[in-house]
Order: sequence, then structure tokens, then C-alpha cells
Amino acid sequence: MRIKILVLFISFLVLSGCIGVSSKGLFGTGVSVAFDPRSVGTQIDDSIMQKSLSAKILLLNKSYILSIKSKVLDGRIFLTGKVDNPEEKLKLTKLAWETQGVRSVRNDIKIKEDFDFKQSAKDILITSQLRTAFILSKDIKATNYQIDTYKKKIYVYGIAMTSEERDMVLDEAREILDVEDVIASILLVEDLRIQKN
Repeated sequence: MRIKILVLFISFLVLSGCIGVSSKGLFGTGVSVAFDPRSVGTQIDDSIMQKSLSAKILLLNKSYILSIKSKVLDGRIFLTGKVDNPEEKLKLTKLAWETQGVRSVRNDIKIKEDFDFKQSAKDILITSQLRTAFILSKDIKATNYQIDTYKKKIYVYGIAMTSEERDMVLDEAREILDVEDVIASILLVEDLRIQKN
């Protein structure tokens, strides 16, 4: 019991230290506070849900800290990464749904296959190209989006200020060479429960 409490305490310390001022989170680019259209209360709720879910995932299996990515936006949970079998994927989905305050769960976790260096390099290149396109665009708030690429499929999560911005994000993703599909979970500001005034 003491070991579980110690692991939970250490994980909260690690996760708290990684969140930072810009709320980029432990797993990469999140939504920058400066551009975040969510109310401060919603941002705090999402941050608490994120920490709670990350701690639960860590307690389920310590190796998930590297293989599973989670993002919480407006009470909606998005999961990506790789697991060894379908049962693990179901456990993580159940865990996400058990998080207090959750409104929906999107599970894009894949079942692991043999490592393919060439494929991984292509996926990294696709992600880098799209991130650069977002940064160079004046009409896209690049910090509001998280990008994951797996087997030439781009997964884009984030908040768009307008439907035009969302369309531009999708167009940029589709224009990247070698992309087979674009799976987007982009919320519009008007769809958020509570927005900044």
C-alpha cells in the first residue's frame, strides 16, 4: 500500500512539474494559455482531469508513461499511442470514462506491430512538416493543436477559433506528401461549454 501511495505521490510531482505556465503538458504541444479560448475554470478542470487520468494510467502500467498520450479539452479525453493487445486498449478506454467530469472519450490507440524504422521516420517527417506549416501560417494558431502521425495517418486535436481556421488546418494536413488519411478532433470555440469573455 505504501509503495502505491509513494508511486502516486511521485507521479503527481512529476506531472505537476511538467505542466508549466503554458499548459503544454507532459506529452508535447498543448493549448497555449495566451490563445486558449476556454475559461480559466475550464482550463483548471481540464488540467485536473489530465493529471488524474495520467496518474491512473501510470498506476495501471508504468510503461504507459512512454507509450500512451492523453489530452483533455473541455472535458473531452483523447487517447493515442500503442499497446500490445486489444484488452489493454479496452482497459484504457474504461479508465478514461471513469475519470470524473469526462464528457466523451476518443480512443485512437493502436495495437503494436513489429517496429518499422522507415515507417517511423516517415511519420516523424509528416508531423514535422505539418507543425511547420501551422507555425508559418498567419491564420492558424499553431499552439492550439496537437499532432500525432501513425502509419501515414495524421491525428490532429485542438481548438479552432473559426470554422475557416479548422478548414485551413485540414487542408494543410491533406497537402502533406504521403499522407493517407487525416483524422481530426478539432473543437470550435463556439462549441466549448464555457469560453473566455
